Amino acid sequence: MSSFKRKNLTPVQQQYQDFARAREPQRPILANCVRAFIGGGIICTIGQGIQLFFIKYFDFDEKTAGDPTVAVLIMISVLLTSFGVYDHIAQWAGAGSSVPVTGFANTITSASLDHKSEGFVLGVGGNMFKIAGPVIVFGVFSAFVVAIISVMIKSLGGM
Repeated sequence: MSSFKRKNLTPVQQQYQDFARAREPQRPILANCVRAFIGGGIICTIGQGIQLFFIKYFDFDEKTAGDPTVAVLIMISVLLTSFGVYDHIAQWAGAGSSVPVTGFANTITSASLDHKSEGFVLGVGGNMFKIAGPVIVFGVFSAFVVAIISVMIKSLGGM
């Protein structure tokens, strides 16, 4: 709790805050970081394996193998989410499972599955972008701002 909020508490409320903080279980921060690193690393290693598969067997080069690799990772994530497996992976790996593109596909699929009883158009179609929509808008806006800054720097004779 911030010190500003703590100043507005009565002595009894401050005493209760101290009591609750003393009994709160400690979070295993180092273990969580290690599991996130391992989980995200495994997902990225699988992605690298898929990319090498496309390069070796379908004659893609490194540049063109990226798009089908991402598509396969998204399909795997959607299938694992649909079968309820990705939730167990995310429970163990934490943030490591949400950083790659598979975490984004998981959020869209989870929102769709939660509302499938409302029908395909209003349930699945209407609710799948409630979580993903703001992320997409932020990504597009950020890319726009970076592009404007890049154009301004180049027009001023930089880089």
